[in-house]
Amino acid sequence: MQMSRREFEDCAQEAFDALPRVFQEKIENVQIVFEDFPSPSLASQLRSDRRSLLGLYSGIPLPHRNTWYGASPTVPDTIYLFQKNIEAQCSSKEELRERITEVLLHELGHYFGMNEEEVRRALNELE
Repeated sequence: MQMSRREFEDCAQEAFDALPRVFQEKIENVQIVFEDFPSPSLASQLRSDRRSLLGLYSGIPLPHRNTWYGASPTVPDTIYLFQKNIEAQCSSKEELRERITEVLLHELGHYFGMNEEEVRRALNELE
């Protein structure tokens, strides 16, 4: 299943807007970047197949930010969503919307300082 980049971005925005306000208010200095696939160098660095990575959080997780954070110009944290990889796992628009939401929530879990196991457990509890 495929969608235009605009539709894909809109789905991610809808997922973000559906977050409880208490979480939205804690998210700062984070950008969401949409790419078809991770770059070959990124996939190599992560020891991952370029076509299997759905999303990635890159930055300083919220619990690790101290008073020094933001004292000088700070590059935003980044959440990458890899559109073609997410699309390859879905057979309908509804499934694609659900997967975009799941991947975004997964990466936001890392932003909030959760490790992989904690993120997966939290997502399972939402189902």
